[in-house]
Amino acid sequence: MESFYDIYSNQNWEEISNSIQSKTEDDVLRALNSSKRNLEDFKALISPAAEPYLEQMAQLSHATTKKRFGNTIQMYIPLYLSNECQNICTYCGFSYENKIERKTLTDEEILAEVAVIKSMGYDHVLIVTGEANKTVGMDYFLNALKLIKPYFSHIAMEVQPLDQEEYEELIDSGLNTVLVYQETYHEKEYKKHHPKGKKSNFKYRIETQDRLGKAGIHKMGLGVLFGLEDWRVDTYLCAIHLDYLEKTYWQSKYSISFPRLRPCAGGIDLKSEMSDKQLVQVICAYRLFNEEVELSMSTRESPKFRENVIKLGITSISADAKTDPGGYANPNTNLEQFEINDKRSTFEFIEAIKQQGYEPVFKDWDMSLQSLKTDK
Repeated sequence: MESFYDIYSNQNWEEISNSIQSKTEDDVLRALNSSKRNLEDFKALISPAAEPYLEQMAQLSHATTKKRFGNTIQMYIPLYLSNECQNICTYCGFSYENKIERKTLTDEEILAEVAVIKSMGYDHVLIVTGEANKTVGMDYFLNALKLIKPYFSHIAMEVQPLDQEEYEELIDSGLNTVLVYQETYHEKEYKKHHPKGKKSNFKYRIETQDRLGKAGIHKMGLGVLFGLEDWRVDTYLCAIHLDYLEKTYWQSKYSISFPRLRPCAGGIDLKSEMSDKQLVQVICAYRLFNEEVELSMSTRESPKFRENVIKLGITSISADAKTDPGGYANPNTNLEQFEINDKRSTFEFIEAIKQQGYEPVFKDWDMSLQSLKTDK
């Protein structure tokens, strides 16, 4: 059966770059005036030619998002269970070669984190670990889900890519969503950023969403790490990936995240710097290309930027996040994956959301809804 890798293999990085750069004002206006936009329109909207039309893009994105999602913002919070990792990744604080203290939470420590997170009001949680199969593998994940599931209505995971059968087992144990970011779609450069570990297998990683779709996951998340390679080409290839997945695994829902490189242990210099305006351009382009996809924002960005993008297309956002295992009950910045930017408390951020005229939502999903759907 064909996978996305087969689609991807027919793409040419340089040709895509040249095509995006060659888009004209007429192409941008055609895209803005279209009622339904295709991938060529998306190219125009992320091109340099679209930058003078950012205000018009923002207004259209705002109206489109409000029509589909109303004035609500879904709140979630990451729960880091381990920073142990067997991969070498040039941009990550958890990278195997970084000489940092390693920690994997015990059952008691997991429940201590859960208690703090629940006291903050969260009902959507994102489990995050490094990629260490021997210490943080399926047995650990299944046990963590067993511990956590009674406290949350929606559980997402951002861990190492797994096999289809393993995803099926996790879904049966209460997993709702899986986030797997390709980091960069440039296969040759991907190898340079991931020289060691299972993550170095580009094909296995890019086919992860195919395995998730076949496993029947409720929602899957995509994204690239802005700063590694040409952000315009990476953004376009991610849009192709999204388009393929929605047509192939139409039963699942999808989200796009927008991480930009942040300071971390052993961090690298940016190869493709993206300004705030360019990030807004990408967010609006995705919304104009796809009215249904969830657009998510983490605490990597500044308080001012996060408040502004709420009105421009973002529908899911985190707050009060800790990127170190055990960070809610016992903060330890020496264990962080990366340095967060927006350090406001959940209460402070909720007030900021309300001042923008939006309503924070802590629960919009329950497993019983999936059961009813299945029964039908």
